[in-house]
Amino acid sequence: MKRAVISVFVMLAMFQFVVKQGQAAVTCKQVDDALAACVPYLTNGGVPSTPCCNGVGELRNSAVTTADRQAACNCVKQAAARIPTIKEDDAATLPAKCHVQVDFPISKNTNCEE
Repeated sequence: MKRAVISVFVMLAMFQFVVKQGQAAVTCKQVDDALAACVPYLTNGGVPSTPCCNGVGELRNSAVTTADRQAACNCVKQAAARIPTIKEDDAATLPAKCHVQVDFPISKNTNCEE
């Protein structure tokens, strides 16, 4: 019995080491790659391209947990801040124009902690 309890504790410790709770799996590189095709739309307006909308869908699919959504939101915010000519109105409407529900706005002014 004592051996079984020790084994369980070792397994739990290993699991927590491998999967840290609250740690996001989404990286800024993933977000940048997913939204790279959207830069022309975000700076010129018009209609987002199919690759852009596919990227928005990828972003939504990769941001499943709260930590993922917050990380993706912060990455989007940082990326938007690097594009001085971004049109905030077009950025805000991008998910809707792509018919994709994203749980945070695409903007350089978003509070990602809410």
